[in-house]
Amino acid sequence: MPSRLLDLSVPAPNGLRRGFTTGSAATAALKAALLFLLRGERPAEVEITLPEGDALRLPVQEVRRIAAGAYAEVVKDGGDDPDATHGATLWVRVTPRPDPGLPMTFSAGEGVGTVTAPGLRVPVGEPAINPVPRAMLRRAAHEVAGHEAFAVTVGCREGEAIARRTLNPRLGVTGGISILGTTGLVEPMSLEAYAASVEVYVRVAVYAAPPAIVFTPGKLGRDWARQTLRVPPRAVVQMSNFVGTALDALQAALTDTGYALPLLLVAGHPGKLAKVLNGDWNTHSAHSGMAMNAVARVAAGLGLEARAVQALAAANTVDACVALLAAHPQGAAVWAEVARQVARALRGRAPAVPRVRVALFALDGTQLGEAEG
Repeated sequence: MPSRLLDLSVPAPNGLRRGFTTGSAATAALKAALLFLLRGERPAEVEITLPEGDALRLPVQEVRRIAAGAYAEVVKDGGDDPDATHGATLWVRVTPRPDPGLPMTFSAGEGVGTVTAPGLRVPVGEPAINPVPRAMLRRAAHEVAGHEAFAVTVGCREGEAIARRTLNPRLGVTGGISILGTTGLVEPMSLEAYAASVEVYVRVAVYAAPPAIVFTPGKLGRDWARQTLRVPPRAVVQMSNFVGTALDALQAALTDTGYALPLLLVAGHPGKLAKVLNGDWNTHSAHSGMAMNAVARVAAGLGLEARAVQALAAANTVDACVALLAAHPQGAAVWAEVARQVARALRGRAPAVPRVRVALFALDGTQLGEAEG
């Protein structure tokens, strides 16, 4: 059973309104369709279970019978942090499979993309429905039917046009949007407020005079700092995309306090951190390019063969670069050099820090490389 029912009308700590992901919208649509198909109910709203166990109640726009199954629609609401899919209508078509022991199957309906290039979390040829939303869809089926033996098609009205405003064309997802989400929720981030909060966190960390401060874009580096390095929470700054803002705040705080910080550790995925090698200090996709070309330049500088360098430059994601380099004898050397060059760039932005060390991690938490610059 869900541990608690979340209320999206209650503001987040920053005063902004939370929203829900395309994965949650699709899950709510599936649950509504199954309730109609199996129980004859036509719900105006449904309760879904989020990945971390909480529940969320979402409005349903339409439910109706179709040949051999049911259809439902849910409008995605991004809260006060709207993205390209805010307001999009997600729909699900569901039909039973002949044997309750069979697994759920997934298809991309009109407006949902298909993966055509390696490097994403879904194999080539599959509908662009990420692993966590797939798990949410399966769980919703079990909650209604006790099994997952259904053929599920997920679509999005105007999804192909919406996808042109996302990174999907560059990532090798064709035909529409991706069904995304790792928590089921969209946490609202006022960029100005978040940047200001990063500055506050940096100053708090400096005034604690720790032996090291850790900067990280997100969860990978945060977990490494807390679990492996045992760094106290106050010394860990989640800077999100605001790499330049965090470094400028650190330089100012060290200058103001006169504290000689022994070491700055920066940890995270190279898809974010390697962007600074292109001069991008705000690593949000709206303000920066992709990092594959930076990885390719480093590889070329180390003397990797032209074919390998070209493959890195042509990769659709940095995760694809990770896969390519995992099979290359100089792969570890490339990531170590990327880490070294990133560290050098960061130290140039915050010269009051004598030592900067960078640790790079793959999405599964595997460490790729670590070096000082």
